[in-house]
Amino acid sequence: MFLRCLIFFLGCTTLAGAAPFTAFRDGEKFTYKVGFAIFGGAGEITITARTERGENDATVMRVTTTTASKGLVRGVYAFDNVAEVLIEQMSGRLLSVRESGEDPKRTSDSETVFDYEKKIGKHVDRSRPHRSGEFAIPDGAPLDLISALVQTRDWNLQPGEKRAVLVHFASDLYPLTLTAEGYEEVRTPLGKFRTLVLVPRMEGEPTGLFKRGGEIKVWIAQDGSNLPVKMQLKLKFGTASLLLAHHVPGAP
Repeated sequence: MFLRCLIFFLGCTTLAGAAPFTAFRDGEKFTYKVGFAIFGGAGEITITARTERGENDATVMRVTTTTASKGLVRGVYAFDNVAEVLIEQMSGRLLSVRESGEDPKRTSDSETVFDYEKKIGKHVDRSRPHRSGEFAIPDGAPLDLISALVQTRDWNLQPGEKRAVLVHFASDLYPLTLTAEGYEEVRTPLGKFRTLVLVPRMEGEPTGLFKRGGEIKVWIAQDGSNLPVKMQLKLKFGTASLLLAHHVPGAP
């Protein structure tokens, strides 16, 4: 269950105003060790990015997130999931999202495509067709949440500052405010970092994950790299933590 919630956590956001996408470098790779409750090695999440040539010879970036349970947890809950997002680099617009995976209870197979001329997103869920549908795209450039958080390399947020985002999940939209709360030191497999803590919160009436008391936190390194070295998802039945265990910088 907590791994499926992590997939929600790595869902899609809309940033206010389009801008070139610079969150990832070509060939960059993040590997996170996932801990849950007493299980320090409950899973692993790998995020990779690479540039490609898209339609009309435009440069696009493909960001692939692979999630899998590990160790003792996998013995009772074998979970595998792959999510791919395609982003136009010049405009920073999210073009498509594809997700597939399986666990002991069900499989997932969905795709969302964004049509900016018509300002409509089309979501197709092949595993649960009743969840398929269309939704309006507001002004701005949609991004997946992890890309938006890594994009803070260019935001230069200070404690107390906020940034509005709009989370897209399947065929729903969730307004969030991303707040820089303060500085903390954290330890990861890569060492100790001075970080800035970012907390996305839902504006208005909480729904979905937030209605159930969920909370998300992200720790951004303040050493010039601005790497997201730690992430945390708090749920009623426990807390899942992601610690950056390996990073490949990619092309400059």
